[in-house]
Amino acid sequence: MSLRKLKIILEMIKFEHSLFALPFAFMGAVLGNIVIEKSWPTWTEIFWVTVAMVGARSAAMSLNRVIDRFIDAKNPRTANRAIPAGLISIVEVIAFIVVSFAVLFIAAYQLNPLAVKLLPLAVFVLVLYSYTKRFTWLCHFVLGVAIGFGPLGGWVATTGQVDGIGLLLFASVMFWTAGFDIIYACQDADFDRKEGLYSMPSRFGVGNALMVARACHVLTFVGLMSLYVLADLSIWFLLGVLISGAILIYEHTLVKPTDLSKLDVAFFNMNGILSVVMFAFTMIDLVIS
Repeated sequence: MSLRKLKIILEMIKFEHSLFALPFAFMGAVLGNIVIEKSWPTWTEIFWVTVAMVGARSAAMSLNRVIDRFIDAKNPRTANRAIPAGLISIVEVIAFIVVSFAVLFIAAYQLNPLAVKLLPLAVFVLVLYSYTKRFTWLCHFVLGVAIGFGPLGGWVATTGQVDGIGLLLFASVMFWTAGFDIIYACQDADFDRKEGLYSMPSRFGVGNALMVARACHVLTFVGLMSLYVLADLSIWFLLGVLISGAILIYEHTLVKPTDLSKLDVAFFNMNGILSVVMFAFTMIDLVIS
């Protein structure tokens, strides 16, 4: 595959949006090791967590583009994506997917046996998500589970176990992701309804969907506050949670049922900032305390 084709694929999957998931994966890796092992993870573990996350997201996003190529071609918003626009072939994208899944497996193998054992479940959810909009409006929560495996995977990578605090972090990220995915889906509500696709906005209307998204983000805030208490963290982590709560509130002021003009800012900017804020204040907490 040429560098030009690789660049097209990376643009197609919005590779830069790995910023959403990576900070929470690092947060899971570092926090898990501190809570369970009372020590910092090694740089080798952090490296393989990064490789695993990049491999998982690259495979999942590329697979989604392949599976949704006919839908994307019909939607004016997505018709210029690389596959429907003819910029890249299906064979080339599938080759990229195979390599990405191989990278994910190698990274899991380098970490610990539990990471390898849980890998089939993670892959199943990653593949399942791309089909869910065809049969359930709960598709946003399936994506939440897929993204939530990032911090849980980081936790497992450095501790070799799953426990209640790790699952709490997973649930917090799951509801955060479901909430912002519901917001993002609002722009396609009419198209999804016309094509018989399932989403919260197409099934219940944009106004009701935004209410569900708000509820999801309330649960995210509650989950992070619970994490602060149960993991016995300091005021620095609490400050990060409060700032993240403020970001979520601001995000919801940007989108209204009658005005989605600021949706991209709400979706991309605010959520990217939130994930970095939570990781940064987690690190400050752990370093200082």
